Amino acid sequence: MATRFALLFFLLVTSLAFPLDTVPHVDLKRYLGEWYEIASYPMFFQKGCVATKATYTERTDGSIDVLNECRKATFEGPLKTASGVAKVMDTQTNAKLKVRFFIGWGDYWIIDLDDNYQWAVVSEPRMKYLWILSRNRWLDEDIYRNILARLKEKGFDLSRLKTTPQPLSRSEF
Repeated sequence: MATRFALLFFLLVTSLAFPLDTVPHVDLKRYLGEWYEIASYPMFFQKGCVATKATYTERTDGSIDVLNECRKATFEGPLKTASGVAKVMDTQTNAKLKVRFFIGWGDYWIIDLDDNYQWAVVSEPRMKYLWILSRNRWLDEDIYRNILARLKEKGFDLSRLKTTPQPLSRSEF
C-alpha cells in the first residue's frame, strides 16, 4: 500500500513539475504544407523509416488532411504512407489538435514554433511523443541546439530523441 501511494505521489508530482504548454497562437493557414521530420521519439509505425515528412492540407469543413510519408530503410526504399485527419480542439490558440490515423484520436500539441513557421515542435500532454519538424530537410545547428535546450527545460528526455535521416536533394527522394 505504501509503495502504491509513493508511486502515485511521484507520478502526481512529476506531472505537476513539468506542465506542458503550447505556443500562444498558431496561424493554421501558415502551418499548412510540407514539414520534414528532423528528429523524434521513435514510434513503432516509423520503424526503419528515413526521409519522413508530413503534409497538412485544409479540408472544406475546416479540419486538416494529414499525409505522413517515409521511405523504408533507404532513400530509394519503398514509400510508406499513412493518411489521417486533424481537428482543432482549442480555437483560441489553434495549438491543440486531435489527429486520427487508424483508430482513435491522439493529441497533437504545437509546443514550440518559429515566428516565420520554418520549424515546429509537436508533442502531447504526457510528453510520450515528440517531433521536431522543419520546412527544409535540415535545420541550422544553432536553432536545433536552442530547441533541445528548451525541450530539456520542459522536462523531455533527450536521450530518447533520434534524428531522422533526410536526403540532401529532392532528386534523392
